[in-house]
Amino acid sequence: MRKFLVAAAIAGSVAGGLALAPAAQASTDTSSSAGFWGSYFSSNGKAYAKGKTFKSGGYVHTAWAGKEKFGGDKKYGYVWFEYYKGGSWHKFYRHWNGSGGGTWKAKGIKKMYTYTCWGKQPNHYCGGKHRIY
Repeated sequence: MRKFLVAAAIAGSVAGGLALAPAAQASTDTSSSAGFWGSYFSSNGKAYAKGKTFKSGGYVHTAWAGKEKFGGDKKYGYVWFEYYKGGSWHKFYRHWNGSGGGTWKAKGIKKMYTYTCWGKQPNHYCGGKHRIY
């Protein structure tokens, strides 16, 4: 009886290990695409932003690029960043006319979200919010 129980336990742990292996591999993906995000569009589809976010040297780094259509007349594309740091949420945006891009970094970031807007004001025609870190 003991041999049967030991064999069953071993078979169960092997089967369980095989079942969990793909999930474990997926959660530790280190491919070159890890950290890339976008294209995230404004709600009217006239602007989008994309980029890469990663952690290095204690900093969370973000590099982004944006494009917008039908600029002029003081209408811009806007990329917003919201992040949680030091027990509170912080928020800022960058704008561009035609195309633009930039980088920034900060220490202590726990979570980060982004979304894209388009228009005369930074909060017009905003698209969905996406977690990027």
